[in-house]
Amino acid sequence: MQQLEELLELKERALAGPSEKATEAQHAKGKLTARERIELLLDKGSFNEIETLRRHRASGFGLESKKPHTDGVVTGWGNVQGRTVFVYAHDFRIFGGALGEAHAEKIHKVMDLAASAGAPLVSLNDGAGARIQEGVTALAGYGGIFRRNTRASGVIPQISVMLGPCAGGAAYSPALTDFVFMVRETSQMFITGPDVVRAVTGEEISQNGLGGADVHAGTSGVAHLAYDDEESCLEDVRYLLSLLPANNRELSPVQPSDDPADRPTDALLDIVPSEPGRSYDVREVIEEIVDDGEYFEVHAAWAPNLVCALTRLDGQVVGVVANNPKAMAGVLDIEASEKGARFVQFCDAFNIPLVTLVDVPGFLPGVDQEHNGIIRRGAKLLYAYCNATVPRISLVLRKAYGGAYIVMDSRSIGADLALAWPSNEIAVMGAEGAANVIFRRDIAAADDPEALRQTKIEEYREQLMHPYYAAERGLVDDVIDPRDTRRVLTSSLAMLRAKHADLPSRKHGNPPQ
Repeated sequence: MQQLEELLELKERALAGPSEKATEAQHAKGKLTARERIELLLDKGSFNEIETLRRHRASGFGLESKKPHTDGVVTGWGNVQGRTVFVYAHDFRIFGGALGEAHAEKIHKVMDLAASAGAPLVSLNDGAGARIQEGVTALAGYGGIFRRNTRASGVIPQISVMLGPCAGGAAYSPALTDFVFMVRETSQMFITGPDVVRAVTGEEISQNGLGGADVHAGTSGVAHLAYDDEESCLEDVRYLLSLLPANNRELSPVQPSDDPADRPTDALLDIVPSEPGRSYDVREVIEEIVDDGEYFEVHAAWAPNLVCALTRLDGQVVGVVANNPKAMAGVLDIEASEKGARFVQFCDAFNIPLVTLVDVPGFLPGVDQEHNGIIRRGAKLLYAYCNATVPRISLVLRKAYGGAYIVMDSRSIGADLALAWPSNEIAVMGAEGAANVIFRRDIAAADDPEALRQTKIEEYREQLMHPYYAAERGLVDDVIDPRDTRRVLTSSLAMLRAKHADLPSRKHGNPPQ
């Protein structure tokens, strides 16, 4: 049949790409092609492509003689561990992956399908920005993507995987999504490139120095994770998807575990020092508590004083937010507050319960923090917790001082259960600081100021900072044995599984910016 032969030939050419030379050039840069990436992301043989034969209709500047099929983006859907996922992947071999009218309309179509079907969307980004030859039409295409990113926010999970350059306005789409993955050396993101920076400011900087994976993963916070190669990056995208629900009307998939829900956590007695001034890595606490010691940390290199991770307890997905005394004593600062707020909002949007592990000495003092907006930016974390309606459990491991104690999901801002270990110190501030403020005149007038100061420190600690002070006043629901931590958390989460809470009727809130 002639028509069938023609169809098969057209699709074969489209699948092969523009040329073997273009494919070799892509591989020479250490990058895979769009279709190779999709094969790694999705279950084998599950990809269903749409608009394979789409071509642009632009003319001028030589475009009328170059009309390759797909127009530089591969779109469709497939499965990840048997669950539907939508995907689009820029094909750098065609027009450098640049976005034109047809290219944008293909992306719009797959985004609309993902929202309608209620399934996650993954974008594999490797494009040179707007197709200059098509003028303002290309810019309008980006506007359509941004609008759809925003409409889908909190409705379906959106994941951006940066596998090549992403410059100018194109960089805003990943910023609007839930998670951003980057690959070192081959992926960069920036609004204005090194040439523009040099022309305007005189600063000399490389593309990776300006917007590489490690810059965005550790300095700007734009990227959640950075990898050395595409294979390991896409493997972790698959793992992340296994932890997420398909949409905001569903729960994350349950994965039965052989790790007993009531397993004693004796190791916690050795991991966390009883002395409030000694540091430890809270990741070891998380590892001891959760199923099989497995968790998926996001933004690990940015604001390391706060750990945010997705994990499972008794097979159920939970989000863990934890102060980390190993970095900056676990203090809250601007970056930690913004990191935590974003994570809390994501978990709340997708019905993921929150467990907060508290060991915080307060907010970071300093002129830079105050001038850079610690008040409004720190309030983002407070707003996120206060606005969250998912099950919320907080556990004070050691110290919890001042406003930072309130912000870290205390009972007063709506935690369903507030727990503490017997090593907890919940107070307005540390005993040393409190004694210096309250008794400063007495200490100054004393014959032996230091002896009196130590006496007053102990007096304050005994009266207002003993482990049961908050429990006696109903601000802590229970003081638990650290060895029972996993059992108490799993049983508490099981009790809260059917929790339902309504927010006030409103169009939307106005969170601090």
